[in-house]
Amino acid sequence: MRRRRGAAAERSCLRAWSAENRGLAERWREAGGAAAGAAAGRQQRGGFGELLLRMRGLPATLPTLPLELTVLYNSLLFTMGASDSAVEGQEQIRQGLLRVLEACGACGQDLSSEELWQKVLQEVTVAELQAPLHQLGALQAAWWLSTGRLGSIIGLLRLLSNSEGLGKAHWSKVENELLSLLKAWRVPAEGDSLPLVQSTRDLKEILCTSAAFLQGLQEFEAGNFPAARSFLQEAAGGFCSKKVLAQIYTCLGCCTQRMGKPQTALQHLKQALQVDFQCLPALSHVAAVYHELGETDAELQALALLYEALEKTPPAAASSSPYFLVRTELLVHTPVLASLLRHHHPSEVKYLLAQRCLQHGRVADAVEHYLDFLALLQEGLQQQVALDGSSAVPRIPEVFLEAASALEQAERYQDAISVCEEVISRTTGLIPRVLLLEERLEQPECPSPQEGLAGGLLAQKKENLSCLAWRAAGYLHQGWMWGKLGEIKEAVTQFSRCLGELLRVQLCGPGVQPTENLLPEVEVLQKIRLLALIGRGTQFLELGRHKKALLDFQHGLQVSPGDPAAASYLVQALWNLDRKPEAAAQWQKLSQRPSKEDGQQEGQGRPVPLYLVSCLKQAMFPHSDDLGRSIQNYLGSTTQDR
Repeated sequence: MRRRRGAAAERSCLRAWSAENRGLAERWREAGGAAAGAAAGRQQRGGFGELLLRMRGLPATLPTLPLELTVLYNSLLFTMGASDSAVEGQEQIRQGLLRVLEACGACGQDLSSEELWQKVLQEVTVAELQAPLHQLGALQAAWWLSTGRLGSIIGLLRLLSNSEGLGKAHWSKVENELLSLLKAWRVPAEGDSLPLVQSTRDLKEILCTSAAFLQGLQEFEAGNFPAARSFLQEAAGGFCSKKVLAQIYTCLGCCTQRMGKPQTALQHLKQALQVDFQCLPALSHVAAVYHELGETDAELQALALLYEALEKTPPAAASSSPYFLVRTELLVHTPVLASLLRHHHPSEVKYLLAQRCLQHGRVADAVEHYLDFLALLQEGLQQQVALDGSSAVPRIPEVFLEAASALEQAERYQDAISVCEEVISRTTGLIPRVLLLEERLEQPECPSPQEGLAGGLLAQKKENLSCLAWRAAGYLHQGWMWGKLGEIKEAVTQFSRCLGELLRVQLCGPGVQPTENLLPEVEVLQKIRLLALIGRGTQFLELGRHKKALLDFQHGLQVSPGDPAAASYLVQALWNLDRKPEAAAQWQKLSQRPSKEDGQQEGQGRPVPLYLVSCLKQAMFPHSDDLGRSIQNYLGSTTQDR
């Protein structure tokens, strides 16, 4: 009699629990699935969680386990997107598997997750439990995929598929098996009596897409781009939202760009934008590809579109119907993906527009963009965009100097002088009076505590050198601009201030050549010194102080031996001093240099900062033909006299 009453009570509870599970699942579907919003999701998660707690309050029995595992599956679908999902989800799955073993009279408390799955799937043969175990296995695979445990997924799929010859289930890391096992996995059909919030078949398809996407990203990060492309193409043909498909196409574009196929990269990136026009990282990569191809108009157009899109309030994210709780977005989230899909702030794009225009001589546009960018500084740019290595924006003083260079080329000299004055005033007091520096100091690769301290000191010295370079460059630009305004004495003063600032640096290290293995910061300072000496020397020539000009040009050649501009101006100074034999000898020496050597000289070392390019152009010797003819005439006359 008691057994009958117990069985009747169990059946009554089972019917009530089954009805509650059905009601929760139907309510979720009627609300539109994941479109119902986070609040509805939390409510459903709580409902399934409370039902699961009541069921687990009783001993595990085989008749109730199919429903209990179904409720667990539905509950965990809502847990997947929560911040605490990793710990809670794994523990809930483990408890579910232990309940299965408990109902079968076995235990597995001391087993790892992989060993527990192996024991359950090998020892539990009850037909009614196969579908619920496959459902739970799909969720386990999803969690492992989100943490990159691909070898564990392979072992689980071998067991779920009952692969021949794999009775002991090797938990290997053979990633090329994963997709074939997922595709071959036969997921049991969903029963009408045990409704699911998200079907296992759909979850399997999402796993296939996510596994291909993840392995493509791993191969991309490893630099194996052909393999990455194959995986990403597989993922693009899978089951995912429009948002994820656009991301996959974006990654394909980046991959083919690295493979040296820019036109194919553009095709993939345009596919990304066609699928989801809000995939703005794809548009930024389009601009980068056009930059690589040297197509300036197309690059600037892409950047302008990107800036316009970023300025607008973004609408709701693109997706596809139906909506799912477990999605590829939740399973694939690696650092390389975050890097490829990094969103630029409008300020970064505005800077890129300014920079590209300046680099390609579009001075009016460059001025407009730089002034817009400087205006953004007044709105708290530091809080809007990360001004670190991940940003396209350089250090702010460099931006000011680039803006001054653009203004200078637009012949807005007073505005440019004011911008430079801002840099000079902001760096006052930041630089020590004397900077002792070894020219070949290098950061240790694996520093010990002592080396770490030395590395910190070197970093501080580099920062001081950067500040000094910005300050000296400010004076340098002002010198050239005062010269353009005809204020020659003021120009000489600014060039002298620039050279005075550079005297703070005292290089030490016996046997080191002036241009050998310089730190980048020191190399920039040397270039500024050369340009300041040439600049001051040209102003002395204007004043008729040819001896002082000659000294500056000689010092310039000591700083940068063989520099064609300094050498040409040296000849001019000698000629003006009526030291014509010396001038002719120097000119012949200069003109006998092979043309390749000029290119090599100009290309030596690292590229100069953009803010110095206009100064380099101004330092070029403008009278080569006239001076050359004069010297040739002089040489001809001296030959006739002989």
